[in-house]
Amino acid sequence: MPGPLAGIKVVEFSQIIAGPFAGMLLADMGADVIKIEPPHGEPWRLNNQFIPLESRTFISLNRGKRSLPLDLTRPEATEIVDRLVADADVVIVNYRPDVSRKLRIDYERLSELNPRLIYCDNTAFGRRGPHSQRPGYDIVAQAITGLMASEGKVVDGVLQYIVSTPIADFATGLAMAWGICAALYVRERTGKGQKIETTLLASALAVQTSRFTWIEAIDAEPYRDFMADLERMRAEGRPFEEIYARYLEFRPRPPGNIYYRTYQTKDGVIAVGCLSDPLRKRLLQVLGLHDIRFDPDYDPQSPEAIEFGKQLTRQAEAIFRQRTTAEWLRILDEAGIPAGPVRFTEELFEDEQVLANNLVVELEHSVVGRIKMVGPVITMSETPLEARSASPALGEHTEEILTALGYSPAQVEELRKKGVTR
Repeated sequence: MPGPLAGIKVVEFSQIIAGPFAGMLLADMGADVIKIEPPHGEPWRLNNQFIPLESRTFISLNRGKRSLPLDLTRPEATEIVDRLVADADVVIVNYRPDVSRKLRIDYERLSELNPRLIYCDNTAFGRRGPHSQRPGYDIVAQAITGLMASEGKVVDGVLQYIVSTPIADFATGLAMAWGICAALYVRERTGKGQKIETTLLASALAVQTSRFTWIEAIDAEPYRDFMADLERMRAEGRPFEEIYARYLEFRPRPPGNIYYRTYQTKDGVIAVGCLSDPLRKRLLQVLGLHDIRFDPDYDPQSPEAIEFGKQLTRQAEAIFRQRTTAEWLRILDEAGIPAGPVRFTEELFEDEQVLANNLVVELEHSVVGRIKMVGPVITMSETPLEARSASPALGEHTEEILTALGYSPAQVEELRKKGVTR
């Protein structure tokens, strides 16, 4: 059964994470995604190679695609691009504005060739404003949008970035795929293509929701005071720990968080998540504890509440250390309290819940052999998604793609000799 995007042709000019992730999501939906990268390979292909031109990072983000290396600075490559775009449905671009124009893959030129084209243009900071021409990666987006600061992880006085996953990049990849699907739907109704703009800046702000919500009635005065203090403390060269302490006064956290956190057990670590008062009271009952937050006239900022919160936390931690993770999971499951063991990602290849939901797929890579990776992120009953192939070797589909565009084998070989392709 074909996927929801079967018959859709995508030309992907992107590298690293956000654009490739979007292209892979579309490929899982059945789109024919042609990945354009330099003849020497894109940076993520070259990142920590375990054999020449193959890396775990590239393989993880480029399944289901066909590879066509092109030196986009060459006029012969421009001609190839024009032939590809003439009947393409979607173009994905992940370059600074000036780069797209220099390489002649900007929206204005390509949309003239194909007015029905959906052109998704991703940048770090957007096409307008004082920073529009600046390059940027996930770590920079984390820094400038407050993601990093609000996390508050400091080592040796230096603020650390969120290292487990590049949040801004992956959120942007999802936004790109979301926007492309919406634009394809609009084109079905109107016959018109359009340009989509996504940014790491927007995605990093969007995932912070409540933190980036300002309510005049309760925020105006505290915001004004904090911004004044922040400007003064930075001018004075205060260390980040002091600035962050002031931030926590501006955005205080309820004392005694025993409800949404991890705990050391007798043999491991467990995560507990209680985000409603009924669940919190259920956890208190399981632990045999009392929390004054449920008493009348409770003031979370009072010295009494702060000191009680510290004592409550110590009590809960001591109780969790008395049983194994498996014992706690049984107890919490019986009480209907969300909980789970802390694991390393690699443990999940054999996890029965992961396997039951088809979240591990096995594919055969043309160079490296058998691989396992996460399967499609959604399921659809009538148009199922499928991880159809592993990531392509560099230039694996050059002849196949160029022949379909009308190039003879001799012409393809000549383009290779000139360094236009590989």
